[in-house]
Amino acid sequence: MPESSSWRGLLRDIVSNHVERERIANEIGIRSITLTRWANGESNPRPNNVRQLLHALPKQQRDLLTELLEEEHVDLTDPSISDQPDEVEYAFIRQVFETRATTPANLLFWSLSRRVMQQALRRLDPERVGMSITLVQCMPPSSDGKIHSLRESMGLGTPPWPGDLEQQAMFLGAESLAGHVVTNSRPETINDLRVDNSLLPAYQTEYEVSATAHPILYTNHVAGCLLVSSTQPNYFLSQARLSLILDFTQLIGLAFTPEQFYPSDSIELRLMSSLKVQRDLFTTFQQRIITLMKESFNASRTLTRFEAEQAVWKQFEEELIHTQHSSQA
Repeated sequence: MPESSSWRGLLRDIVSNHVERERIANEIGIRSITLTRWANGESNPRPNNVRQLLHALPKQQRDLLTELLEEEHVDLTDPSISDQPDEVEYAFIRQVFETRATTPANLLFWSLSRRVMQQALRRLDPERVGMSITLVQCMPPSSDGKIHSLRESMGLGTPPWPGDLEQQAMFLGAESLAGHVVTNSRPETINDLRVDNSLLPAYQTEYEVSATAHPILYTNHVAGCLLVSSTQPNYFLSQARLSLILDFTQLIGLAFTPEQFYPSDSIELRLMSSLKVQRDLFTTFQQRIITLMKESFNASRTLTRFEAEQAVWKQFEEELIHTQHSSQA
Protein backbone atom coordinates (compact mmCIF):
# COMPACT_ATOMS: atom_id res chain seq x y z
CA MET A 1 0.00 0.00 0.00
CA PRO A 2 1.42 3.44 -0.93
CA GLU A 3 2.49 5.60 1.98
CA SER A 4 -0.16 8.24 2.81
CA SER A 5 0.43 11.60 4.44
CA SER A 6 -3.08 12.05 5.87
CA TRP A 7 -5.68 9.84 7.49
CA ARG A 8 -8.11 10.58 4.65
CA GLY A 9 -5.48 9.58 2.09
CA LEU A 10 -4.89 6.31 3.91
CA LEU A 11 -8.60 5.65 4.11
CA ARG A 12 -8.90 6.41 0.40
CA ASP A 13 -6.25 3.80 -0.35
CA ILE A 14 -7.98 1.24 1.87
CA VAL A 15 -11.48 1.69 0.46
CA SER A 16 -10.28 1.72 -3.15
CA ASN A 17 -10.67 -2.06 -2.82
CA HIS A 18 -14.40 -2.68 -3.33
CA VAL A 19 -14.52 -5.88 -1.28
CA GLU A 20 -12.71 -4.27 1.66
CA ARG A 21 -14.89 -1.16 1.45
CA GLU A 22 -18.06 -3.25 1.68
CA ARG A 23 -16.65 -5.33 4.55
CA ILE A 24 -15.73 -2.28 6.62
CA ALA A 25 -19.04 -0.54 5.92
CA ASN A 26 -21.02 -3.59 7.00
CA GLU A 27 -19.00 -3.98 10.17
CA ILE A 28 -19.46 -0.34 11.14
CA GLY A 29 -23.11 -0.30 10.09
CA ILE A 30 -22.92 2.45 7.45
CA ARG A 31 -23.23 2.72 3.67
CA SER A 32 -20.08 2.13 1.65
CA ILE A 33 -20.53 5.54 -0.03
CA THR A 34 -20.15 7.13 3.41
CA LEU A 35 -16.62 5.71 3.68
CA THR A 36 -15.82 7.25 0.30
CA ARG A 37 -17.18 10.62 1.43
CA TRP A 38 -15.00 10.51 4.55
CA ALA A 39 -11.96 9.66 2.45
CA ASN A 40 -12.66 12.51 0.01
CA GLY A 41 -13.35 15.08 2.72
CA GLU A 42 -17.00 15.46 1.70
CA SER A 43 -18.22 14.64 5.22
CA ASN A 44 -16.78 14.01 8.67
CA PRO A 45 -17.22 10.79 10.67
CA ARG A 46 -18.54 11.08 14.16
CA PRO A 47 -16.15 10.04 16.96
CA ASN A 48 -17.82 6.71 17.55
CA ASN A 49 -17.58 5.88 13.84
CA VAL A 50 -13.84 6.63 13.87
CA ARG A 51 -13.41 4.24 16.78
CA GLN A 52 -15.47 1.59 14.98
CA LEU A 53 -13.40 2.16 11.83
CA LEU A 54 -10.18 1.55 13.75
CA HIS A 55 -11.55 -1.67 15.21
CA ALA A 56 -12.58 -2.87 11.75
CA LEU A 57 -9.06 -2.52 10.28
CA PRO A 58 -6.20 -5.04 10.39
CA LYS A 59 -3.56 -4.17 12.99
CA GLN A 60 -1.03 -2.60 10.61
CA GLN A 61 -3.60 -0.32 9.02
CA ARG A 62 -5.17 0.43 12.40
CA ASP A 63 -1.83 1.52 13.89
CA LEU A 64 -1.01 3.69 10.88
CA LEU A 65 -4.44 5.33 10.82
CA THR A 66 -4.23 6.01 14.56
CA GLU A 67 -0.82 7.65 14.07
CA LEU A 68 -2.11 9.88 11.26
CA LEU A 69 -5.19 10.87 13.27
CA GLU A 70 -2.95 11.89 16.16
CA GLU A 71 -0.60 13.83 13.87
CA GLU A 72 -3.54 15.80 12.50
CA HIS A 73 -4.85 16.39 16.03
CA VAL A 74 -8.24 14.89 15.27
CA ASP A 75 -10.16 15.21 18.52
CA LEU A 76 -12.44 12.23 18.80
CA THR A 77 -14.47 14.00 21.48
CA ASP A 78 -14.99 17.12 19.36
CA PRO A 79 -18.79 17.63 19.01
CA SER A 80 -18.27 19.41 15.67
CA ILE A 81 -17.67 16.05 13.98
CA SER A 82 -20.23 14.20 16.03
CA ASP A 83 -23.87 13.68 15.27
CA GLN A 84 -26.28 11.47 17.12
CA PRO A 85 -25.09 8.86 19.64
CA ASP A 86 -25.72 5.15 19.24
CA GLU A 87 -28.35 5.08 21.95
CA VAL A 88 -31.73 6.76 22.38
CA GLU A 89 -31.23 10.23 23.83
CA TYR A 90 -32.55 10.80 27.33
CA ALA A 91 -34.42 13.91 26.15
CA PHE A 92 -36.47 11.77 23.77
CA ILE A 93 -37.13 9.15 26.47
CA ARG A 94 -38.54 11.96 28.63
CA GLN A 95 -40.83 12.97 25.75
CA VAL A 96 -42.11 9.41 25.53
CA PHE A 97 -42.82 9.30 29.27
CA GLU A 98 -44.57 12.67 29.08
CA THR A 99 -46.71 11.48 26.17
CA ARG A 100 -47.66 8.37 28.10
CA ALA A 101 -48.57 10.39 31.19
CA THR A 102 -50.59 13.15 29.53
CA THR A 103 -52.29 11.61 26.46
CA PRO A 104 -55.94 10.47 26.77
CA ALA A 105 -56.27 6.69 26.83
CA ASN A 106 -58.14 6.52 23.51
CA LEU A 107 -55.31 8.39 21.74
CA LEU A 108 -52.30 6.96 23.56
CA PHE A 109 -51.55 3.99 21.31
CA TRP A 110 -51.53 6.03 18.11
CA SER A 111 -49.73 9.08 19.56
CA LEU A 112 -46.96 7.25 21.39
CA SER A 113 -46.38 4.64 18.68
CA ARG A 114 -46.15 7.24 15.94
CA ARG A 115 -43.79 9.44 17.95
CA VAL A 116 -41.41 6.54 18.59
CA MET A 117 -41.54 5.32 14.99
CA GLN A 118 -40.83 8.80 13.59
CA GLN A 119 -37.76 9.09 15.81
CA ALA A 120 -36.66 5.55 14.93
CA LEU A 121 -36.91 6.31 11.21
CA ARG A 122 -34.82 9.48 11.58
CA ARG A 123 -32.17 7.67 13.58
CA LEU A 124 -32.01 4.44 11.61
CA ASP A 125 -32.11 5.99 8.14
CA PRO A 126 -30.46 9.43 8.54
CA GLU A 127 -29.28 9.47 4.92
CA ARG A 128 -32.72 8.38 3.66
CA VAL A 129 -31.40 5.47 1.64
CA GLY A 130 -34.79 3.76 1.97
CA MET A 131 -36.42 2.16 5.01
CA SER A 132 -39.80 1.08 6.31
CA ILE A 133 -40.76 0.60 9.95
CA THR A 134 -43.96 -1.30 10.68
CA LEU A 135 -45.73 -1.99 13.95
CA VAL A 136 -47.19 -5.51 13.87
CA GLN A 137 -49.78 -6.51 16.49
CA CYS A 138 -51.26 -9.79 17.63
CA MET A 139 -54.89 -10.12 16.63
CA PRO A 140 -57.19 -10.81 19.60
CA PRO A 141 -57.64 -14.49 20.48
CA SER A 142 -60.15 -16.56 18.52
CA SER A 143 -62.89 -18.63 20.14
CA ASP A 144 -60.34 -21.32 21.02
CA GLY A 145 -58.31 -18.79 23.02
CA LYS A 146 -55.41 -18.85 20.54
CA ILE A 147 -53.77 -16.09 18.49
CA HIS A 148 -54.01 -17.11 14.83
CA SER A 149 -52.64 -14.06 13.00
CA LEU A 150 -50.86 -10.73 13.22
CA ARG A 151 -51.87 -7.42 11.67
CA GLU A 152 -49.77 -4.47 10.55
CA SER A 153 -51.41 -1.60 12.41
CA MET A 154 -49.08 1.29 11.59
CA GLY A 155 -46.07 2.00 9.38
CA LEU A 156 -43.77 4.79 8.24
CA GLY A 157 -41.20 4.89 5.46
CA THR A 158 -38.64 6.85 3.49
CA PRO A 159 -38.50 6.68 -0.34
CA PRO A 160 -38.97 4.45 -2.23
CA TRP A 161 -41.61 3.52 0.39
CA PRO A 162 -44.51 5.94 0.94
CA GLY A 163 -44.28 8.11 4.05
CA ASP A 164 -47.40 6.55 5.58
CA LEU A 165 -47.75 2.77 5.17
CA GLU A 166 -51.15 2.38 6.80
CA GLN A 167 -52.88 1.89 3.44
CA GLN A 168 -50.52 -1.01 2.69
CA ALA A 169 -51.16 -2.83 5.98
CA MET A 170 -51.92 -6.53 5.82
CA PHE A 171 -52.33 -9.69 7.90
CA LEU A 172 -49.28 -11.84 8.57
CA GLY A 173 -49.08 -15.44 9.70
CA ALA A 174 -46.72 -18.29 10.33
CA GLU A 175 -45.12 -17.86 6.91
CA SER A 176 -43.74 -14.39 7.73
CA LEU A 177 -40.65 -13.06 9.49
CA ALA A 178 -42.91 -11.29 11.98
CA GLY A 179 -44.78 -14.51 12.67
CA HIS A 180 -41.53 -16.38 13.31
CA VAL A 181 -40.34 -13.67 15.71
CA VAL A 182 -43.61 -13.44 17.65
CA THR A 183 -43.92 -17.23 17.92
CA ASN A 184 -40.40 -17.60 19.31
CA SER A 185 -40.28 -14.29 21.24
CA ARG A 186 -36.82 -13.46 19.95
CA PRO A 187 -35.44 -11.10 17.27
CA GLU A 188 -34.52 -12.33 13.81
CA THR A 189 -32.65 -10.74 10.90
CA ILE A 190 -32.49 -11.52 7.18
CA ASN A 191 -29.43 -9.85 5.69
CA ASP A 192 -30.27 -10.38 2.03
CA LEU A 193 -33.76 -11.33 0.89
CA ARG A 194 -32.42 -11.94 -2.61
CA VAL A 195 -30.59 -14.96 -1.21
CA ASP A 196 -32.75 -16.01 1.76
CA ASN A 197 -36.48 -15.67 1.13
CA SER A 198 -37.71 -18.44 3.40
CA LEU A 199 -39.34 -15.91 5.75
CA LEU A 200 -40.58 -12.78 3.99
CA PRO A 201 -41.16 -9.64 6.09
CA ALA A 202 -44.58 -9.30 4.47
CA TYR A 203 -44.84 -8.94 0.72
CA GLN A 204 -41.37 -8.37 -0.69
CA THR A 205 -41.04 -5.44 -3.07
CA GLU A 206 -38.28 -5.00 -5.61
CA TYR A 207 -36.51 -2.55 -3.31
CA GLU A 208 -36.77 -4.51 -0.02
CA VAL A 209 -33.42 -6.23 0.46
CA SER A 210 -32.79 -6.75 4.19
CA ALA A 211 -35.07 -6.88 7.24
CA THR A 212 -35.13 -7.40 10.98
CA ALA A 213 -37.93 -7.87 13.51
CA HIS A 214 -37.90 -7.53 17.30
CA PRO A 215 -40.69 -8.86 19.57
CA ILE A 216 -42.60 -6.45 21.82
CA LEU A 217 -42.41 -8.12 25.23
CA TYR A 218 -43.76 -7.54 28.73
CA THR A 219 -43.33 -10.03 31.60
CA ASN A 220 -42.58 -12.83 29.13
CA HIS A 221 -45.74 -12.07 27.17
CA VAL A 222 -45.75 -10.79 23.58
CA ALA A 223 -47.91 -8.14 21.88
CA GLY A 224 -46.39 -8.22 18.38
CA CYS A 225 -43.15 -6.96 16.90
CA LEU A 226 -41.41 -4.01 15.30
CA LEU A 227 -40.51 -4.85 11.70
CA VAL A 228 -37.77 -2.85 9.94
CA SER A 229 -36.86 -3.24 6.25
CA SER A 230 -34.11 -1.58 4.21
CA THR A 231 -33.14 -1.18 0.55
CA GLN A 232 -29.56 -2.06 1.51
CA PRO A 233 -28.15 -5.58 1.93
CA ASN A 234 -26.61 -6.39 5.33
CA TYR A 235 -28.01 -3.16 6.78
CA PHE A 236 -28.66 -4.87 10.10
CA LEU A 237 -25.26 -6.51 10.60
CA SER A 238 -24.24 -3.67 12.91
CA GLN A 239 -24.76 -4.60 16.56
CA ALA A 240 -25.06 -0.91 17.43
CA ARG A 241 -27.95 -0.55 14.96
CA LEU A 242 -29.69 -3.67 16.30
CA SER A 243 -29.27 -2.38 19.84
CA LEU A 244 -30.91 0.89 18.83
CA ILE A 245 -33.84 -1.00 17.27
CA LEU A 246 -34.23 -2.95 20.51
CA ASP A 247 -34.39 0.33 22.46
CA PHE A 248 -37.12 1.70 20.18
CA THR A 249 -39.02 -1.59 20.39
CA GLN A 250 -39.03 -1.43 24.18
CA LEU A 251 -40.20 2.20 24.10
CA ILE A 252 -43.05 1.41 21.72
CA GLY A 253 -44.13 -1.33 24.12
CA LEU A 254 -45.25 1.46 26.45
CA ALA A 255 -48.10 2.20 24.03
CA PHE A 256 -49.71 -1.17 24.79
CA THR A 257 -51.91 -2.10 27.74
CA PRO A 258 -51.09 -5.25 29.75
CA GLU A 259 -54.15 -6.95 28.23
CA GLN A 260 -52.62 -6.66 24.75
CA PHE A 261 -49.74 -8.96 25.68
CA TYR A 262 -50.29 -12.71 25.37
CA PRO A 263 -48.45 -15.76 26.77
CA SER A 264 -46.29 -17.63 24.28
CA ASP A 265 -48.37 -20.80 24.56
CA SER A 266 -51.38 -18.93 23.15
CA ILE A 267 -49.56 -18.11 19.88
CA GLU A 268 -50.67 -20.58 17.20
CA LEU A 269 -50.33 -18.66 13.94
CA ARG A 270 -51.94 -19.96 10.77
CA LEU A 271 -50.86 -19.39 7.17
CA MET A 272 -52.39 -16.28 5.66
CA SER A 273 -53.72 -15.61 2.17
CA SER A 274 -51.69 -13.74 -0.43
CA LEU A 275 -51.44 -9.98 -0.68
CA LYS A 276 -53.76 -9.92 -3.70
CA VAL A 277 -56.48 -11.87 -1.89
CA GLN A 278 -56.17 -9.55 1.10
CA ARG A 279 -56.28 -6.40 -1.02
CA ASP A 280 -59.47 -7.56 -2.76
CA LEU A 281 -61.09 -8.26 0.61
CA PHE A 282 -60.02 -4.93 2.11
CA THR A 283 -62.00 -3.01 -0.52
CA THR A 284 -65.12 -3.96 1.46
CA PHE A 285 -63.80 -2.52 4.73
CA GLN A 286 -65.77 0.75 4.88
CA GLN A 287 -69.02 -0.81 3.69
CA ARG A 288 -68.77 -3.56 6.28
CA ILE A 289 -68.30 -1.03 9.05
CA ILE A 290 -71.38 0.91 7.96
CA THR A 291 -73.44 -2.27 7.73
CA LEU A 292 -72.32 -3.46 11.14
CA MET A 293 -73.10 -0.14 12.80
CA LYS A 294 -76.56 -0.03 11.19
CA GLU A 295 -77.29 -3.56 12.36
CA SER A 296 -76.24 -2.77 15.90
CA PHE A 297 -78.38 0.39 15.89
CA ASN A 298 -81.44 -1.52 14.68
CA ALA A 299 -80.82 -4.08 17.41
CA SER A 300 -80.78 -1.26 19.98
CA ARG A 301 -77.16 -1.80 20.89
CA THR A 302 -74.72 0.92 19.96
CA LEU A 303 -71.29 0.16 18.50
CA THR A 304 -68.60 2.83 18.39
CA ARG A 305 -66.67 3.29 15.17
CA PHE A 306 -63.60 1.74 16.83
CA GLU A 307 -65.57 -1.32 18.00
CA ALA A 308 -67.01 -1.79 14.51
CA GLU A 309 -63.54 -1.58 12.95
CA GLN A 310 -62.18 -4.21 15.32
CA ALA A 311 -65.10 -6.50 14.55
CA VAL A 312 -64.52 -6.15 10.80
CA TRP A 313 -60.80 -6.89 11.18
CA LYS A 314 -61.78 -10.07 13.03
CA GLN A 315 -64.15 -11.00 10.19
CA PHE A 316 -61.32 -10.48 7.71
CA GLU A 317 -58.96 -12.68 9.72
CA GLU A 318 -61.43 -15.56 9.84
CA GLU A 319 -62.20 -15.31 6.12
CA LEU A 320 -58.53 -15.14 5.13
CA ILE A 321 -57.62 -18.17 7.25
CA HIS A 322 -60.57 -20.08 5.78
CA THR A 323 -59.60 -19.08 2.21
CA GLN A 324 -56.02 -20.17 2.71
CA HIS A 325 -57.07 -23.47 4.30
CA SER A 326 -59.50 -24.17 1.45
CA SER A 327 -56.84 -23.48 -1.17
CA GLN A 328 -54.58 -26.09 0.43
CA ALA A 329 -57.27 -28.73 0.84
